[in-house]
Amino acid sequence: MAFSAKRDIIAIGGSAGSGAVLKRLVDALPADFPASVFVSTHIPANSPGFLSEILSSRSAIPVSQAIEGQPIERGHVYVAAPDRHLLLVDGTIRLGEGPRENMVRPAIDPLFRSAALAYGSRVVGVVLTGMLNDGASGLHAIKSCGGTAVVQSPLDAEAEQMPVAALEATDVDHVVPSADLAALLVKIAGTEAGPQRGSSEDLRLDVQIAAGVRLGSGNLRKIASPSALSCPDCHGVLSEIHNSRPLRYRCQIGHAYTADVLVSRGDEVDEAVRVAMRVMEERVTLVERMALDARQTGRAAVAELYEARAEEYRGYAATLRDAAVASLRLGRAPRAQDI
Repeated sequence: MAFSAKRDIIAIGGSAGSGAVLKRLVDALPADFPASVFVSTHIPANSPGFLSEILSSRSAIPVSQAIEGQPIERGHVYVAAPDRHLLLVDGTIRLGEGPRENMVRPAIDPLFRSAALAYGSRVVGVVLTGMLNDGASGLHAIKSCGGTAVVQSPLDAEAEQMPVAALEATDVDHVVPSADLAALLVKIAGTEAGPQRGSSEDLRLDVQIAAGVRLGSGNLRKIASPSALSCPDCHGVLSEIHNSRPLRYRCQIGHAYTADVLVSRGDEVDEAVRVAMRVMEERVTLVERMALDARQTGRAAVAELYEARAEEYRGYAATLRDAAVASLRLGRAPRAQDI
């Protein structure tokens, strides 16, 4: 009899507001749950890593923080460690030291991609509440490799951006409120997986980068084309990944960003505008004082020159002030610590 693969790899990613959802979900999983569960959330690099302890308090199945080289077991929940990408490689857990993706490590996309590459149609990817769009690219990879895509309902999410982005990037199989997630996973886990689909070399390279393999310009040219954008981390050239959903970029070092995340880095622009406005207003004050000094010492021509320059600087300062006010009216973009 031919071996029939089962859906036994559950990869879950969440961010802002996902803690309560994960607690409710894990508490509802039965002791005989026939799948391995992997959880990646956006946690600070210096976090003490208490999420596994929180999730294990009332769980019927074991919950632990992932360890490098740990064999994967069914009926176990593995939680990403701080400052490491959680990866699944050859039946074991890898803690990747590769560059941050979308400003974070661990990121959700590397977990999803590694699961898709290693297990194909056996994978169930779950995107929970969160800001921006980490997880959307990885969920698309899972679906492309024959896996199952699940998204928390945006109407039910504390932060709807990640669920909405996942829905935009992928034809998902299930959209459910958080209260129904556990029941859905219990229903899906252990069922017969669909046909396997081939993975791309691009996906394999993405996983290797997350693990810490050096990217280099040669490999980058295979998967991306140089753009006119620069990397916010290392200031190198960003290249646009071919045929990516959603649109994303990598630099030669390996830092990765979706277009949405690049646009969201508005705090840096706001700060630059504020600094420029302060400098320009100080110039106005200084040049006005120089004009006054010139008139008091009988140098009328020099005073007129300084007064004209002060008027020019006042115009620049007013333009910068209008830009700063407009930015405040539009609202602050999410920062990395909000994701």
